[in-house]
Amino acid sequence: MGMMESPLVVGVDGSESSFLATDWAADEALRHGLPLRLVYASLWQRYEGAALASGLGRPDGQVLAENIVGTAAERVRRRTPDVKVVTDVLPEDTVGALLREGRHAFALVTGSRGRGDIAGLLLGSVSLAVAAAAQCPVIVVRGDKAGLAGTHQRLTLGVGDADIDSAAVRFAFREAELRGCTLDVIRAWRRPAHETTDHPLLAGDPARYHEDRASNLLEEALETSVRDHPDVRVRRATVEGSARKVLVARSAAADLLVLGARRRHSHFGMQLGRVGHTVLHHASCPVVVVPDQ
Repeated sequence: MGMMESPLVVGVDGSESSFLATDWAADEALRHGLPLRLVYASLWQRYEGAALASGLGRPDGQVLAENIVGTAAERVRRRTPDVKVVTDVLPEDTVGALLREGRHAFALVTGSRGRGDIAGLLLGSVSLAVAAAAQCPVIVVRGDKAGLAGTHQRLTLGVGDADIDSAAVRFAFREAELRGCTLDVIRAWRRPAHETTDHPLLAGDPARYHEDRASNLLEEALETSVRDHPDVRVRRATVEGSARKVLVARSAAADLLVLGARRRHSHFGMQLGRVGHTVLHHASCPVVVVPDQ
C-alpha cells in the first residue's frame, strides 16, 4: 500500500472528544484525498458476563461498538460526502489495536479524552500511549474553538536539534502547502546556567552567540523543504525560553502544532520527551507528533 492510499485512521469510542476528532479527521482526509478508517477497539468481550447477554446472539458490547462506529461514519458522510469511509470494530486492547493500525496509516487521529478516562486528567491515557509509540504521525485533536476550526490560517512547527530535514519538517511543509497557509517555524534556545564568559566565542555577547546558533540550526533544518516547497510562506523565529512554554504559547494562534517525536525508553516503556508531553496536555490547537521515518 503506497503512502497516498494509506488511510487516515481515527480511534473512536463514542465520547464527545472522539466525535470532535472524527470531524477534524474528515476535513483532513478531504484535504489530502485520503480514505478515512474509523476504528473502535475495546476489550468488551472480556468483561461481558451472562447477565449482559442481549439474547440476540450478539453481546451488548458488540451492539454498542457497532452503533458508535456507525454514528461516527454517518457524521463523516454528512460533513464530507466525498470522503470514502470504512469502519471496523476490534475486540482488543485499544492502544495495541491503534498502534497496529498505525503501521499502515498516513496518520492516527485521536481525541484528547476517551470515555474511560478519569475526570480531571488533562489528556486521555490512550492518546498519550499512542503518541508515545506509534510508527506514523499521531494527531491529538484538542484545543479551543478557533484552533479546532482551523481559522488562524497558520501552522506552527517546533524545531529541535534532531530536525535536520526531519519527517516533522517535511510533514509541516506539505500540510502548509495543502492548506495554503503560513508556516511559523519556532526554534527555542536557552543560555546554559553554568556558562562562563571566558569562552572565546562568548566573550562579546553570550546571548547573541546562542541566538545566532539557534538561527543557523533552524536554517539548516528547513533548507531542503524550503527548496521543495517554494510557495509556502515561512516565518522563522528564534525565541529565548523553554521550548515547552514557547510552543504552548504559540499554539494559541495556530491551527496545528507539528513536533518531531522525541521518545525515550524508561521502566514505564516508551514515553514522549518533556516537550511533546507538555504540548499534548496544554496546546490550544490540535497537535501532531511525527516520528522520524
